[in-house]
Amino acid sequence: MFAAERRQLILEMVRANGAVSLRELARVVQTSEVTVRRDVRALEAEGLLDRRHGGAVLPGGFTRESGFPQKSHLATAEKTAIADLAAGLVEEGEAIVVGAGTTTQELARRLARVPGLTVVTNSLLVAQALAHANRVEVVMTGGTLRGSNYALVGSGAEQSLQGLRVSKAFLSGSGLTAERGLSTSNMLSASVDRALVQAAAEVVVLADHSKLGTDTMFQTVPTDLITRLVTDEAPAHDDRAATELQALADQGVQIAVAGASGGAVSGQGGTGAPAGDAVPARQQRRDVPLPGPRRQVPGAAAGLRTAGALGEQPGGTERARVADMRRR
Repeated sequence: MFAAERRQLILEMVRANGAVSLRELARVVQTSEVTVRRDVRALEAEGLLDRRHGGAVLPGGFTRESGFPQKSHLATAEKTAIADLAAGLVEEGEAIVVGAGTTTQELARRLARVPGLTVVTNSLLVAQALAHANRVEVVMTGGTLRGSNYALVGSGAEQSLQGLRVSKAFLSGSGLTAERGLSTSNMLSASVDRALVQAAAEVVVLADHSKLGTDTMFQTVPTDLITRLVTDEAPAHDDRAATELQALADQGVQIAVAGASGGAVSGQGGTGAPAGDAVPARQQRRDVPLPGPRRQVPGAAAGLRTAGALGEQPGGTERARVADMRRR
């Protein structure tokens, strides 16, 4: 393929999808990431697209949302690895919420064998992935169907989430930065995602490395509310991705990188684990150390202080009684 043909194809992919990773571009045009990076620089110089670390986006600073048909074919290996790792964070008998998206759909497929699980979702794709899981209860929100991503949105969806309380929320989006947190390009989707966050004690964001540093119009989860980010291994030369991850960690976000120790990310579809099998997180996770604790369970700190103040040891009460008798 000549350079002009290659660049035209790259431009068409970015226009169709809003944002595309260098890894995906290289796969489609069948060349190296080094060559693709050179092509992206040339197209940026002409004002046809903007570079982002690890990928390219539409010009103007904000990416638009892609439809499900386009997103379902992007970064499939990365989504598989992220879903494998995120599934290891879910325990038997938990109640969780799972937002809309192709990455969360991959997660749902792996949750089908978690016994006693209750999943609240506004995504038809997530519900479909769990429809035949006989040990998983699926609760759908109300709302109006948004066909581009098969999600229920609007006031009906938000009202159905009022008063709900679950342990974790798993969300994806169009972009993630340390400055603004998770964001998306659609106002209705952002509003429902915010309601999902309010229902959860912890928020887990699922985002591949190409979304790091990408900012879109509507903020869904500010950085200080994100408990953990599950992402994939960025290319070694992607300094901006590493910088963004460090900035997120500095603000207290726990970073779990799929493929860091278990080879979860590969060109052949990640771990190769079958759908529905949760790969243990400890086999693949690399956590960036936190600067300090972010949240406390109400009453937990007080309980620790009380135990420390009493200073009681096993048998301490009996020894005190014997000593008192001796003094008498």
